[in-house]
Amino acid sequence: MQKLLAETAKIMVEVHFLRENADLAAKGLRKRGIENAEKLIEEIVDFDNQRKNLQSERDELLHQINKASKEIGILYQKGEKDEADERRSLVGRLKEESAQVEDRFEKVSDQLRNCLLDLPNIPHPSVPAGSSEEDNEVVREKMDGLREKREGDLPHWELMSEFDIVDMALGAKITGSGFPVFKGKGAKLQRALVQFFLDRAADAGCLEIAPPILVNSASATGTGQLPDKEGQMYYVQKDDLYLIPTSEVPVTNIFRDDILKREQLPVKFTAFTPCFRREAGSYGADVKGLNRVHQFDKVEMVVFAKPENSYQMLDWMVEHVASLLDDLQLPYRILRLCGGDLGMASALTYDFEVFSVTQDRWLEVSSVSNFETYQSNRMKIRYRTENGKTQLLHTLNGSVLALPRIIAAILENYQNDGQIEIPAVLKTYTGFECIK
Repeated sequence: MQKLLAETAKIMVEVHFLRENADLAAKGLRKRGIENAEKLIEEIVDFDNQRKNLQSERDELLHQINKASKEIGILYQKGEKDEADERRSLVGRLKEESAQVEDRFEKVSDQLRNCLLDLPNIPHPSVPAGSSEEDNEVVREKMDGLREKREGDLPHWELMSEFDIVDMALGAKITGSGFPVFKGKGAKLQRALVQFFLDRAADAGCLEIAPPILVNSASATGTGQLPDKEGQMYYVQKDDLYLIPTSEVPVTNIFRDDILKREQLPVKFTAFTPCFRREAGSYGADVKGLNRVHQFDKVEMVVFAKPENSYQMLDWMVEHVASLLDDLQLPYRILRLCGGDLGMASALTYDFEVFSVTQDRWLEVSSVSNFETYQSNRMKIRYRTENGKTQLLHTLNGSVLALPRIIAAILENYQNDGQIEIPAVLKTYTGFECIK
């Protein structure tokens, strides 16, 4: 994986950056297909100018009110009632004017905040321009585990039914379409994968976290799920809570509003949780079997790093995921996502895809991203530098790995003579060598 220069890691969607680097920011946003980038940046800077001017006006009025209020008492003590009454009237007028300024200040601040919430992260310079997944760049392809499709090979959804290990119809009966029920050796295989992924993350220095699977809106906004992916999240209206689409959301919020010590960094967490996504608009082969479900299990890795080290950590995470797929002996490739396919919060994302011989298609199983300061700016996650000042740190996240498509790939790639072989690395976890 190409090492990325530390100085390129300083890009951040903060107003002062947009003000000082408008051309660079606009160039990055155009990679995402935002053609009116210059106008959008000008609008944000203008709102910020208005906010600053109104704040100065508000502070000056407050100063005048405080000064006049102090003079009232002094004038009364001196017996200068008329002058004191005049000051009292002045204070009343200044308070009315201050209330109007405060109202304008709040409206402009809300407009600025909404613009910034809707603004995606500035892509890293290495991100290719493009409008869709067809423009993603293949940076590595490892096909060691690839085998030819043989007569009698079945897609995973038929294998699930034949061996009675995953029941989609039962899940639909209990809940609805897209909620699988894992049974018998299918459930054990999933549990084995989870433990394998967690053990490997722990060996890599990650602290395991078991977080809540419901979060409040502040947590979802902090990581960028809101407002961007509101329609894809399950919402519990009575409690104003969201079911997590990934454990990235609760785990990254562990340090919200905190200041970390420099020597703490990097901080590395791993977590296993069920995840919930509505996946609106999916259809056809994309939703068959385990290709796209509404509830799935996933092991996640979240890293907090100093800006100058964050791209080294990204490379480390990429190699960690690659090693898992190597050990499972599954054919895979790594993509650098183009601007049009990049998630809103990400500065740079690598997707991992495994190849399904039976379906003759690639299946995404992991995304590894550096968000730079996009999330930490929203959540005010900072660290104290050597000179004692506070600075926003960088957050990173990666799936290690999502279970449904990994299981689909194992079923399809390891089917042989009427049974499913278990990858060698998992046999001590499953307690059995095949499914038959």
